[in-house]
Amino acid sequence: MKIAAYRYQGQAGVGRLSADGRQIEPFQLSAAEAALGALPIVEAHAAGRPLPATGMAIALDQVQLLAPIPRPRRNIFCVGKNYHAHAREFAGSGFDSSARPGADIPADPIIFSKVPECVIGPKDTIRIPVGVSEAIDYEAELAVIIGRGGKGITAADAMQHVWGYTIVNDVTARDWQGRHSQWLMGKSFDTFCPMGPWVVSADEMDGQATQVRCFVNGEERQNASTRDLIFDIPKLIETLSAGITLYPGDIIATGTPVGVGIGFKPPKYLVSGDVVRVEIDGIGAIENPVR
Repeated sequence: MKIAAYRYQGQAGVGRLSADGRQIEPFQLSAAEAALGALPIVEAHAAGRPLPATGMAIALDQVQLLAPIPRPRRNIFCVGKNYHAHAREFAGSGFDSSARPGADIPADPIIFSKVPECVIGPKDTIRIPVGVSEAIDYEAELAVIIGRGGKGITAADAMQHVWGYTIVNDVTARDWQGRHSQWLMGKSFDTFCPMGPWVVSADEMDGQATQVRCFVNGEERQNASTRDLIFDIPKLIETLSAGITLYPGDIIATGTPVGVGIGFKPPKYLVSGDVVRVEIDGIGAIENPVR
């Protein structure tokens, strides 16, 4: 099941993508529920409640796709340095405040977060904050959507708590990330979390064995399998839930592969006019212009 949030004829809606991917079957939701995107559907499905009835299908090309969860209820959980090659790439970049000599590969997951307000849709514009930072980088990532919540979830049981997946681009102001010796601010500028194009339920794809790719102006920059994660999805859920209760709709961005802009000599930061495309097998693609 693929669930999209969209705008059609000036109204927000949420719907199920048809099997052929050409139409959206809108759920009958109140305006307040529709404003939450896929969240009410994830909650109902995870709780075993019937899904809302659907109305007449709308052609996909007639709607404006929004982020599937336009405003997460709390910060997005993110994971730093979670692919081996990227961990080495980042440790050598000069921007890694967590780097320790001889310890490029972390022993435990590095968790940070992005504020909900930085989320934008799958085709929306990434805005460079001129005068604030121009060291803007891309990070293609698979994001996990929690279904059934809980605390103290074991790795063995963790996948039972996964509702599904989506794509995020963990856009980052590298100079702020380095200057402030923490990652929240440089990760959370307005427009710094493109998401979409929809959420995909876990029964439709294997998030533990899918391919993540990123292109800038058609040039492939990142291409890796989630099989290469240092800390897999069960380990991330076990770690987070040890002391934090997870709730339906929580989002965990699982980390980015090698190939980010700071990995090049000199760095290849995003500039106005660039177009960033992130693809993940089993989900689809998001493509965001930079201004």
